[in-house]
Amino acid sequence: MPRFVLRRLLYSAAVLWLVSTLVFVFLHVSPLPVERVIGGPRATAETLELIRGNLGLDRPVLVQYWRFAGRLLRGDLGDSYVNGTPVTTLIAERLPATLWLVAGAGTLWFASGVALGVLGAARARTPWDRAVTAFVLVGLSTPPFVLALVLLHVFATGLDRAGVPAFEAGPPLQEHFLQRMVLPWAALAFLMLASYTRLTRAAMLDVLGEDYVRTARAKGLPERRVVLRHGLRPALTPVVTQLGVDVGALVGSTVVIEKVFGLQGVGQLVHQSVAAGDTPVIIGVTLTVTLFVVAANLLVDLAHAFLDPRVRRP
Repeated sequence: MPRFVLRRLLYSAAVLWLVSTLVFVFLHVSPLPVERVIGGPRATAETLELIRGNLGLDRPVLVQYWRFAGRLLRGDLGDSYVNGTPVTTLIAERLPATLWLVAGAGTLWFASGVALGVLGAARARTPWDRAVTAFVLVGLSTPPFVLALVLLHVFATGLDRAGVPAFEAGPPLQEHFLQRMVLPWAALAFLMLASYTRLTRAAMLDVLGEDYVRTARAKGLPERRVVLRHGLRPALTPVVTQLGVDVGALVGSTVVIEKVFGLQGVGQLVHQSVAAGDTPVIIGVTLTVTLFVVAANLLVDLAHAFLDPRVRRP
């Protein structure tokens, strides 16, 4: 097991290095020069050259990469071109809202998706299975902004009557926090729930057709025990894999839900930074999301080792 964990840690470090290098390369091949973003369209050639010198962009590429890598190792992501605020400060202010959104919705869609998928597979070709299939089709065909706006329209009046104000960025456990997050959690969870239901159902149907499951049934074991003990554990492997990918990626791609419900999270920060051409913030968010994706996949690998002991073998 320690060797397995060490291999995964080395792999994760290599991925982080590769992504940071690609970000550095994309920064230098960007069609919009950094000095033009800072200086504005009316900046003179002398002003642009002065900005390049202050940022060290007039130095050799290898020297710039060495400085870039050194700052990353120290946790320094630079300063925003728009307001001069450190990028780490901007991300730290916005990250809690996004993490709470993804964590709450992830818990809902994983638990509900697994439950519905198991129900559909255990009662295949029954009205229950057809209902689950219809739910999956509805969920996969619903655009995220439509669902978010419908939920907001239906429940906004009730929330106003209950005296719950709109969500604002702040401490995670502020007053009315749970009430503010119910609708964003429900909207994001419903969008992902259909995929997890379909994935769990397909995996369960494959597992329930295995020889060892038929043997367990032939021994006279109750169907519930066969499904939950012999079928669910191996069927969770692809579902957990998908969860690791989605949770990490959603940290930087929740802009629609955050926009509709007024959540000041990382998705909103990315949208504003792209519109303003704020390269350091875009790079900082990219690297932060990469870190979460790598961490999520590392946890998935460890979960695989628990679900399937064969994964631990060299």
